[in-house]
Amino acid sequence: MKRLYVIVFVVIAAAAALGLAIAEHSGYVLIAYKSFRYESSLWATLALMVVLWLVFWGIKALIELVTTSGGVVNPWSRRNRSRRVQVAIEHGQLDLAEGRWASAQRHLYRAAEAERQPLLYYLGAARAANEQGHYEESDNLLERALERQPQAELAIALNHAQLQTDRGDTEGALVTLQAMHERHPHNVQTLRQLQRLLQQRGDWSAVIRLLPELRKDKVLPPAELAELERRAWGENLSLAAHREEDGTVGLQSLNRAWQQLTAAQRQEPQLVLAYADQLRQLGAQVEAEEVLRAALKRKYDSHLARLYGLVRGSDPARQLHTAEGWLKEHPADPSLLLTLGRLCLQSSLWGKARDYLESSLRVQRNPEACAELARLLAQLGDTERSNQLFQEGLGLLDERLLAAPLPVPAHA
Repeated sequence: MKRLYVIVFVVIAAAAALGLAIAEHSGYVLIAYKSFRYESSLWATLALMVVLWLVFWGIKALIELVTTSGGVVNPWSRRNRSRRVQVAIEHGQLDLAEGRWASAQRHLYRAAEAERQPLLYYLGAARAANEQGHYEESDNLLERALERQPQAELAIALNHAQLQTDRGDTEGALVTLQAMHERHPHNVQTLRQLQRLLQQRGDWSAVIRLLPELRKDKVLPPAELAELERRAWGENLSLAAHREEDGTVGLQSLNRAWQQLTAAQRQEPQLVLAYADQLRQLGAQVEAEEVLRAALKRKYDSHLARLYGLVRGSDPARQLHTAEGWLKEHPADPSLLLTLGRLCLQSSLWGKARDYLESSLRVQRNPEACAELARLLAQLGDTERSNQLFQEGLGLLDERLLAAPLPVPAHA
């Protein structure tokens, strides 16, 4: 309230001062130009200038108001076009996230055509078309995106490759990614997609050729890269073993693939396991036993010990003696106990085989040990326990079988 009084006082004082100034001296203004002549007092001229200034700003405000109102009412105004594009973007993105593909394609295409930076909207529209099975439309949208933003060629190609993969065209996706790999050899995303696609296609030889680049450009974390490398070489060994129909040729191909590994890789338990297992399947039992024995002598591994019981060496007695030597340091390894049971079965040592197999089951209930002991007990005449072990082994193979309800017999 005090503030209002102060303002009123200041206004009155200013008015009084102005009145005194006008009364003391009215001033004189003369403007003459050719035939034009303007004469007036100073104060009247100042008042006229203020009035003209107010009229000017009043007209300007009126024009802005009319223009703005016209923009709101006119559906083709820039304001309304921008609002419609924003609505299309919002609806299109929501539709894409929630799987309404037709609506997403329509809205995102409209947004892409109106925006100056349309890449993301074209990519979204292409994905929506792809999900509907409209593959030609999807490719056309990507081509349109490339026309509008040619500098985004790599991003568009990577999305195209992913869409091709999604539609099952892995051959086309491979061509796309290889072309981008040639143009952008160190692009991490290109290498990652190429690795995944080759892995999906089961082209492990190509994955192996790509490994140096994956390592150099740090595409994968070290642990993931090491696991991929082991798997790739292991799968390559399996493919090499079955490259020809004839067993001899397969064995030669397998050995060539094994020799391609480095000395360090040939000591990896996972790769030794893959190699020895392929030797066993090709009938090279003696070679498989020698490879496993040498690997286990270097470093004990439970998986290798389990496979050792499935191969037949040149000297069964020596093989059993070797395995029993490992038992001193690993007395509670169920895989080794299972192997000892199997080796005893090969040598017809029924009592020892039974003891080893039962020891394995005491440490860990395993379907293989159940099956081996069940076969032995059936041969020894203990059919009741043999049947129990067979049933237990089936349950351990797939515990879901025990939880599934039995079928209700149909009534005639």
